[in-house]
Amino acid sequence: MPFGFYIIMAAQFFSALADNALLVVAIYVLRDMQAPDWQTPLLKLFFTISYVVLAPFVGAFADAMAKRRVMFASNLIKVGGCALMFGFAHPLLAYAVVGLGAAAYSPAKYGILTEYLPHRLLVIANGWIEGLTVGAIILGVLMGGLLIDPSLSARMLEFDLPWIQTGLDTTVEVSLVVVGSLYAIAAVFNLYIPDTGVPLRPLRASPLALVRDFGGCFIGLWRDRLGQISLAVTTLFWGAGATLQFIVIDWADHALGLGLSQASKLQGVVAVGIAAGAILAARRISLRGSVRVIPLGIAMGLLVPIMVFVTQLWLAIPLLIIIGACAGFFVVPMNALLQHRGHMLMGAGNSIAVQNFNENLSILVMTGLYAALLAAGLSVHVVIVMFGLFVAAAMYLVRRWHHANQRRHDDVSELDDGGTVH
Repeated sequence: MPFGFYIIMAAQFFSALADNALLVVAIYVLRDMQAPDWQTPLLKLFFTISYVVLAPFVGAFADAMAKRRVMFASNLIKVGGCALMFGFAHPLLAYAVVGLGAAAYSPAKYGILTEYLPHRLLVIANGWIEGLTVGAIILGVLMGGLLIDPSLSARMLEFDLPWIQTGLDTTVEVSLVVVGSLYAIAAVFNLYIPDTGVPLRPLRASPLALVRDFGGCFIGLWRDRLGQISLAVTTLFWGAGATLQFIVIDWADHALGLGLSQASKLQGVVAVGIAAGAILAARRISLRGSVRVIPLGIAMGLLVPIMVFVTQLWLAIPLLIIIGACAGFFVVPMNALLQHRGHMLMGAGNSIAVQNFNENLSILVMTGLYAALLAAGLSVHVVIVMFGLFVAAAMYLVRRWHHANQRRHDDVSELDDGGTVH
């Protein structure tokens, strides 16, 4: 891999590390202010709303500027979101600002891979990026759990620099300073990402024209016979993954008797499995064979309901690792295939924006439904069973869809060296 790829990975690591630590801190703030339980999954809703609303604009913006500059500015917006929470804004509002930065960051982050690397390296690159991101998730949720631990935060508050008054008096304040510093480190790495040399696309002056362009890209990707399958899989995966974050925390509380600080570490256990699956997929699955991993999505859905029978931590850990491994193994090749098809059809930034729109709309719907089910009084165990069966059934239908495409077009899955579909 070129050296610049490792700079991209470093920037992504610190940004993702901060994102996941901040989620735990935001949950802590909601519980500290005695907010209703149904507000917790709304954190993800407020975070992802920008991905959906701004999708017609952020892709074109990422293609009109050097992507390293877009990534730098996006991390500064995330720092601003931390500052809002530090200033005692409601956590949902502050996390929405962080989501605004993330929405602008994502098309540049993934788009730069397709510009910087040849298509034959995309699965490997995605395996490394997803593996590293999952590593950041593991460390991020662990860091978030540690930051809100009263004993650790007390020791951090006792630390003072010579002749400098930090003015930090609470667990939340010191936690937000640490998270904001991680975003700042990511922004510094962004400045050193090399220029890919890909010509920039002029930004359309009319917002309406951008919306029309986005609509054309949206339709084009859903009409592509490989694009539609990979888009359907990744859309379902990210909606399910976001919901599973909150399910694991609530399940750990009810079934295992763990508090937030300990339950957040179980998210890291799922992430360990995702990292293992992602690395294995990068080694074993080529871009040509990416659609063959869909059955693992079905398996992941069928494994989730087993959680309701688990009441011991020593059983919970291997189950969560296996669920994560299935998820990581099937999503990495499908993500690489989607990036490749989008880059070939419409350019990196616009294709990632379409992907983000679909995936985050799925997150909005699924986390919103989860919040509604909790507000309606359903137990977390009932929701877990419904969730797992829905994921398995949806993945099965996507598999049938792909087989129908193959029957209609014998050559649908043949990729030549130039990356075109015959």
